[in-house]
Amino acid sequence: MGALKGVRIVEMAGIGPGPFAGMMLADHGADIIRIERLGGTASPIGADDGADVMLRGRPAIQVDLKTPEGVGIVRDLVGQADGLIEGYRPGVMERLGLGPDLLLGLNPALVYGRMTGWGQTGPKAADVGHDINYLALSGTLHMLGRAGECPTAPANLLGDYGGGGLLLAFGMCAAIIQARASGQGQVVDCAMVDGSALLATLMWSLRAQDQWRDERGSNFLDSGAHFYDTYRTRDDRFIAVGAIEKPFYRTLCSLAGMDDPAFENQFDRAAWPDLKRRVAAIFATRTRDEWCALLEQTDACVAPVLSMEEAPRHPHNRARDTFVEAQGIVQPTPAPRFSRTTARHPSQPGPEPLDILQRFGLSAERAAELEASGTLAFAQPSAR
Repeated sequence: MGALKGVRIVEMAGIGPGPFAGMMLADHGADIIRIERLGGTASPIGADDGADVMLRGRPAIQVDLKTPEGVGIVRDLVGQADGLIEGYRPGVMERLGLGPDLLLGLNPALVYGRMTGWGQTGPKAADVGHDINYLALSGTLHMLGRAGECPTAPANLLGDYGGGGLLLAFGMCAAIIQARASGQGQVVDCAMVDGSALLATLMWSLRAQDQWRDERGSNFLDSGAHFYDTYRTRDDRFIAVGAIEKPFYRTLCSLAGMDDPAFENQFDRAAWPDLKRRVAAIFATRTRDEWCALLEQTDACVAPVLSMEEAPRHPHNRARDTFVEAQGIVQPTPAPRFSRTTARHPSQPGPEPLDILQRFGLSAERAAELEASGTLAFAQPSAR
């Protein structure tokens, strides 16, 4: 049934973090209707029909937002909603006649979620940008990469999804709980630059303790240390080592043949470059699977670096149903897991648009009238 059963969200269709937040909320039971531009495409990434996994779990309608009738549809839906998600640049929703002041006037308990890169305020609020730009300004991108190399962005995982969509989903849940207790909604200003900074909280804490340096690749979590890095194996694959704690480190050294006394000074920064070269040479002597057979079921904190092709087939991921093939697409299943309110499995068909619209108070007859007038259209189904 999902932990968010009974929560109703209007999602203004967008790209990246907005759809990811919508997917998270829908995975866990929220009733969501996506509002797409009339005549547009369902997938913001240009995927073939049904191939955009982030659109799973909620249907869409296309609405002509250039007409008073189209804007009225959204206002009517919002009047029955717990929340709204939008990811436009600041001022766009206001120009459409769907700004937070107006909608909170119609529905005082509404939670109005705003997803942007730079936030609703500040000198860069109106600027364009992408994940890598928000990471850069937050100070987080500078931390990522190897010594002597350029900063390396981890795809768009930290800005768009970790510091963006995931944080927006959290913000929506927190504000909806508060609104149900107080009867008062509010705006959730979710900025990826803020979220990117927040994700690096540990590093700021370590820096305050003089345990984190600005130089990339010089710290124990950023490839500076020999006991926390990835290594190439004999078959040109990779192994991930994360033996930080002394008991785990001792196990790694014992099993992997790191018996030189030099390895005893685990946190001697001056020794790390030489020890990294030695560890690299050791791991190059066996295949990845040979190392896994020796180390993976021990306290050495070692795991294979799996490709996207391999990860769904790993016994642990298979046992937990971490991935599933649904509608012909291999995709991650909802997380986290709940003991009682089970999330919707991707293999289950999503709700039909008319069913969701009726839960928002829009009858089938009224929907048919709006469709006949050209104000509303039913979008093609996505990966739902």
